[in-house]
Amino acid sequence: MNEPVPVARSVDHGFAKLMPDVDRQRAWLLTVDGAPQSYVDLDEPAHLEFEYTRRLGHVLDVVAEPGRALDVVHLGGGALTLPRYVAVTRPGSRQDVVEADRGLLGLVSEHLPLPEGAVVALHTADARVWLENAPADSADVLLADVFSGSRVPAHLTSVAYIREVARVLRGSGVYLANLPDAAPFAFLRSQLATLATAFGELALIAEPGVLRGRRFGNAVLVAGHQPVDVAALIRLTAADAFPARVEHGPALRKFIGDARAVRDEDAVPSPEPPDGAFGIG
Repeated sequence: MNEPVPVARSVDHGFAKLMPDVDRQRAWLLTVDGAPQSYVDLDEPAHLEFEYTRRLGHVLDVVAEPGRALDVVHLGGGALTLPRYVAVTRPGSRQDVVEADRGLLGLVSEHLPLPEGAVVALHTADARVWLENAPADSADVLLADVFSGSRVPAHLTSVAYIREVARVLRGSGVYLANLPDAAPFAFLRSQLATLATAFGELALIAEPGVLRGRRFGNAVLVAGHQPVDVAALIRLTAADAFPARVEHGPALRKFIGDARAVRDEDAVPSPEPPDGAFGIG
């Protein structure tokens, strides 16, 4: 059997590499301009290598009864790690993936095939523009993991954007977002305040070290009109190799404090991460 070899190619928004994992036979790491973006194991699509993807996976596990098919929209594609996860953990789910980088989608589609039977439509478009044209009440889950370079674009942080999210989600739907920040959490707090303009139920998942202000890191935000199973999330995140905390209710309201919702005219990208902030988790 031939050993897998790295693949490198210029894509629309950078230079992408697919590098085989020497420890897992058909597993690949995707980097763009040197920054890790996605990890995929073709033999085990439910394997989530990065810490934040495991946390997103935990939320996907508890938003509905196990195995139930869902309509899921992914804003941001990468190597399609979470669409693969949904395809095998919730067979029959219909999924839309919106990725602005056509070259990246082509690279991933060519070298990392989706699981057999996966129903995934790929769209090359700006996430907000696509969302504004999506049908109302059409998604059970909307998951945002969009970065321009290493920052979340400003136009995906405002009240107007969140209103579109709420319009596309069904009444029982859940919005998930992967957002980076560090103490004093001006960006993260403003994003929670923005979500609160459209959703009554909020939760935040992050490593204790990040929440204590010790380092820059990812936080997973969860929003909906109905509460998610917080007790189940706490159990799942606590059992991870790198345990996380789930903040909700009064503690989360205290965390938000006097932060204000973001208007389009005031929106800014997420903060620039320090060198070496992101790696495989």
